[in-house]
Amino acid sequence: MINEILTIAFFTFQGFLGAFVSVLFKSRNPQYMKSWKAVKRYITGAIVGYIFYFLHSEYNFPNAVTCFVFGYAGEDIIKNLVEIILEKRKK
Repeated sequence: MINEILTIAFFTFQGFLGAFVSVLFKSRNPQYMKSWKAVKRYITGAIVGYIFYFLHSEYNFPNAVTCFVFGYAGEDIIKNLVEIILEKRKK
């Protein structure tokens, strides 16, 4: 039970960390790091990390890197998936 909770926390943190680095690279000033847009990206990264927990394999290092990348690009991935789904519904 504790091991599973720690694993979930690890993946959630990796997603958050990826989102944090994304915001860090995109920010032009320190105020942007505290803006609502940045906070949404942090939350999205953590959620993507949590979702990735259910998709991970038994190998730890590639999972950590992949989860970080998903957190980094999480908001963009979700936007593109929503656009694809909406386009298919229109047809």
